[in-house]
Amino acid sequence: QVQLVESGGGLVQAGDSRSLSCVVSGRTFSSAAMAWFRQVPGMEREFVAVISSSGRTTRYADSVNGRFLISRDNAKNTMYLQMNSLKPEDTAVYYCAASRVSYTTDRSVSGYDYWGQGTQVTVSS
Repeated sequence: QVQLVESGGGLVQAGDSRSLSCVVSGRTFSSAAMAWFRQVPGMEREFVAVISSSGRTTRYADSVNGRFLISRDNAKNTMYLQMNSLKPEDTAVYYCAASRVSYTTDRSVSGYDYWGQGTQVTVSS
């Protein structure tokens, strides 16, 4: 059984930084492309960033490009999202997701097969 567990969410002020983690168990983490999505109540889940299995390739949503950094440590089965210069509009539940393939640029929810339970990030103005 594949499990993804996010952590690191919380309440921060605008301009602050925050780091999220996603620990994966139950499958070969190092062979899976991984991604972060986020969702606001009443809205569709939206793509934030994706990283290839090796970590060499990353892609970002325009809204976070230059402020967020996705990374991974395959030895620890962990993916990270470093969020800098946070804005109130970054407030959302953040989800990590795993693909069955090692490389993808898919930005749709349907492109990922495994999901975590989410962690809330709230940015106050």
